[in-house]
Amino acid sequence: MFSPEGPSLRELAVQALSSVEHGYDLLAPKFDHTPFRTPAPLLDAVAAMLGRVGPFDDGLDLCCGTGAGVEVLAKVCRESVTGVDFSAGMLDVARERVTSGGPRVSWVRGDARALPFASAFDLVVSFGAFGHFLPRELPGLFEQVHSVLRPGGCFAFPVVAPPRPTSPAYWMLSGFDAVMKVRNAVWRPPFVMYYRDFQLGHVRMELERIGFDVDLYALPEFGHRGDGSPRVRVVAARRLP
Repeated sequence: MFSPEGPSLRELAVQALSSVEHGYDLLAPKFDHTPFRTPAPLLDAVAAMLGRVGPFDDGLDLCCGTGAGVEVLAKVCRESVTGVDFSAGMLDVARERVTSGGPRVSWVRGDARALPFASAFDLVVSFGAFGHFLPRELPGLFEQVHSVLRPGGCFAFPVVAPPRPTSPAYWMLSGFDAVMKVRNAVWRPPFVMYYRDFQLGHVRMELERIGFDVDLYALPEFGHRGDGSPRVRVVAARRLP
């Protein structure tokens, strides 16, 4: 599950007993050697899909971590790319990884729930971050994204189909969420990281309520489930004029 360069069990335990911000500061030097980093095939597939619905000038990677989404934006944005995250450690690693050429890249330390930008972007992406927000926080997060997008701008993120209740993955994720809820009930500061609280139907309804026109794009590279539905889709929410 982890490469030899990844964190030890002790390091993961220390992270899990920290706040989200401090935990990621600790994990940052080894984050790219964990399964928590978005896999390259998914990043490539999202970049290809966005290339078909562009063009875009200015992009924002929301909760950018070590910059995986910034790499996607650099392929589809012509002018500028910005990564925002509240972990200074993750941003330090991201800065070291950026390559020359392409659109100009900048990094901002900030809270996604209070973005320090005006309507400055044509495209906002996010990869693997929504589990760090409680369900009641998502409407406010989506309102922040709406506020930094220009009219007609796109908010895009991949969604993996949830595992079936009969699958081992379902029970593993359910068990993880249960452990985290117990941990947060008895230990401070909390570490918000839940896998099963993000529900596409509810998310789509909130996006449309805020003022987005929502489309779903299947990523055929990842196949289909037994009922024919795609395993992975991209939500592409356009800010209405």
